[in-house]
Amino acid sequence: MRNLILHFPQRQQPDYPLGTGVHRVVREASGHVGVGDHVQGALLAQLCVDRRGLWLQVASGMRGLHVNGRAVHRVAQLRAGDALFADGVELRVRADVTAAPVGPGRRSMDVADPRIVLRGVGGRYHGRSIGLERPVTVGGDPASDIRLELPGSAAAHAILERQGDRVLLRDAGSADGSLVNGVRIREALLEAGDQVVFEPQARFVVEVPWGKAVENDLPPEVESGFSADLPAAAPVSVGRWPWLLLAALLIAGALAALLLFGAG
Repeated sequence: MRNLILHFPQRQQPDYPLGTGVHRVVREASGHVGVGDHVQGALLAQLCVDRRGLWLQVASGMRGLHVNGRAVHRVAQLRAGDALFADGVELRVRADVTAAPVGPGRRSMDVADPRIVLRGVGGRYHGRSIGLERPVTVGGDPASDIRLELPGSAAAHAILERQGDRVLLRDAGSADGSLVNGVRIREALLEAGDQVVFEPQARFVVEVPWGKAVENDLPPEVESGFSADLPAAAPVSVGRWPWLLLAALLIAGALAALLLFGAG
């Protein structure tokens, strides 16, 4: 996993490195949101970093925590590029961005693989997959593959195209570039798991089928959906009940026989 930091866009405090372990998110007495073991205040949530990734755990009874505009009630997995809103303050998860190569020869020479896609993880594209067999255009032009709808969006915002098992993102005339893993860029090579945001309603993650799998023992709805309540322990399968009843009857019969013959 790449080194992650927590960035405060409103500059409430310097960037905070998210090393392995647990990091407290609190509401300080001044009303500001603080992060770290050294800050004191009412606990809002915890950010937990382990070998599986980054997890947000909401403190009991707390409300008003959102990830990419979706409410979180208990736990959610975060990735680089996610925007966390806690107590009305935005915190953005950032990671390193691989610089794009400079010069000719940037086109991929391999056969396009339809399994490499951009998967929507927020806004109106949530849940949709966009193939990268050919270059994908992003912008306000109605003919764009990914259409932006905010006022002032450039007709041609960016272009994405395959380059081996990575994806080359090139700016095509946007005013401010795009966010990759929380960092504003104009050109970068995207890898499996990288998140790119063109506008709040157009948020995607690069999916490569043979990319390194992330071990995860939490339920799928927590992994992918910023959702939240963990399920209770799984009930015993209905198919096991006849065997359990039979075993109970056999045990009861054995005990009854012991009592009967033992008394005789």
